[in-house]
Formats: sequence, structure tokens, C-alpha cells
Amino acid sequence: MTPDIICIGEPMFELNQPKGESVFHPGHGGDASNAAIAAARQQASVGMLTAIGTDSFGQSFLDLWMTEGVDASAVKRDPHAPTGLYFVTHGPDGHEFTYRRTGSAASLLAPSELPLDYIRGARILHASGISQAISAAAADAVFLAMHTIRAAGGLVSYDTNLRSRLWPIDRARAVIHAAASLAHIVKTSIEDATALTGLTDPGKVADFYLAHGARIAIVTQGSAGALVATAERRQHIAPMPVHPLDATGAGDTFDGAFLAEYLAHGDPFAAAIYANAAAGLATEGYGAVAPMPRRAAVEAALAAR
Repeated sequence: MTPDIICIGEPMFELNQPKGESVFHPGHGGDASNAAIAAARQQASVGMLTAIGTDSFGQSFLDLWMTEGVDASAVKRDPHAPTGLYFVTHGPDGHEFTYRRTGSAASLLAPSELPLDYIRGARILHASGISQAISAAAADAVFLAMHTIRAAGGLVSYDTNLRSRLWPIDRARAVIHAAASLAHIVKTSIEDATALTGLTDPGKVADFYLAHGARIAIVTQGSAGALVATAERRQHIAPMPVHPLDATGAGDTFDGAFLAEYLAHGDPFAAAIYANAAAGLATEGYGAVAPMPRRAAVEAALAAR
């Protein structure tokens, strides 16, 4: 049975070096997997759509998804390609990523290999700019998945998640905006939006993506909170007071928590308030997955505001 939410993209094994330490701590990352786990921790029904290697890193993801309640029945295991990995270091300007993902199993997943019936059965498909940036095949696979779920009456969620080191800005802009035009929900950061659109005002950024066809546009602004907009209404979401240590995975936590809440009740503004709290709490520990809060913690934080 297909879960309500499907996240498509590349899982990556994480090696994170906390500030002041010389040791890299193992963990898990990749924005699609992070979003899936964040949604599952809010008690949503979630599945992953990707490919991993038959190496120990890939097996660790299968173990993780099983533990977290994320369906991995549609995940392909490729014996000829590795699972991607990345390193995180921390300096005065925040966290910095170094990737080892060339030729990864996820980047080689072709559109012809997608389980289309699995996609048709979901209520929402979530993808990102990173899901498409890793290869031309991956970009095409995401487009096919989007068209497939739309034709079946489902929704598309898209996070621009621009990574300039993965592709030239002109290609990124063309692909991301083509994908955004197929999405019902578009989330971007003000930094991404400025690079992609030239706009610096969150309201105008929201207008841009609503004009592209989104029903809901979300513009996150770091410590300044987030703007949520529909054609009828817009609302600024104040930041959650937290003690941040590491922002790795915070945006993905927002995505997963938002989708879980939105599918539960259909109110994008209430879902954004919830997701903003979840993302804030996720910054209070190191790594992408370990500090992601579960529903009880998010509800307690909101009640204490």
C-alpha cells in the first residue's frame, strides 16, 4: 500500500564534525530522506523513492527507515553504484558541506525505473532542486514523478534547495522553475529566491511562485521567520526562540513537518507555524536526523510560547 507522502531524492551518509572536535560523527542526511523522517516523526505515513548502493551506507539507510517507520519498499538497491556521502564542518560562518556523490546510485536512477503505480497511490509527492541537480536522469525522473501524481489527482510539494556547486545557475533556474510550475506547494529560502529570481522582498518572492502556479508559497528567512502566502491570504510566522547549534537539516525538517500537518487538516498557515517550531527545535543538536523533534516535543514547544 502506498503511503500518503512520497519523498524522491538522494539519501546521503553523513559525517559531521562538531565545533571544537576533531572527530567526525556518523549520521544520515540527504534532503528527501530528512524530510521523510521529519514527517514520519510527526506520525505521517511516508515512503522514500530513491536508489542506494549495496554497501554498508545503503544498508544503514534501510535500517534507519525501518526504525523511523518510513516505507522503503520502492527503494532500488544498485550493486554497481555507491551510496552518496557528505562531510559537515562548522566555522565562524556556520556549517559547510563537502560532498562525495559523483556516480551515486541515486544519481543513476532513470525515469524508466520509477514505480509509477506506487506514485499514483500517494496523496503528495515531495521533491527538491537537489533531487534534480544530481544528474540529468534524476531531473527527468522527478519530472515524470510529478506529472504522474498530478495526473492521478495528487499534490506536488517542491523545495528549491539551490546548491550552486551542483549545477550552473542558468540551468538550475530553468529546471527549478519548470518544476515549481508543476508544484502545488513551493518552499524557498530568501537566499535561494534572490539567486533564482533576483527578488529580495519575501512578499514579491511569494507573488512570483504563486504566479507560476503554486497554491501555497513559503519563503523562509532564517532568524526572521517565514512568510506563508496563498492567493487569498498571507502571514508572517515569527521565529521559534531556540538555542541553535547546527542548522543542518532544519529546512528539511520544516518540509516534512509542514506536509504532515497540512495533510492532517488542510490549513497551510497552522501547518507552517507547526513546521517553523519543528525546524527551530531541529537546530538545537548536531546532525540532520538526530535532533529532529517528534510531535510531542513540537506541541510542547508551541504550548510554551
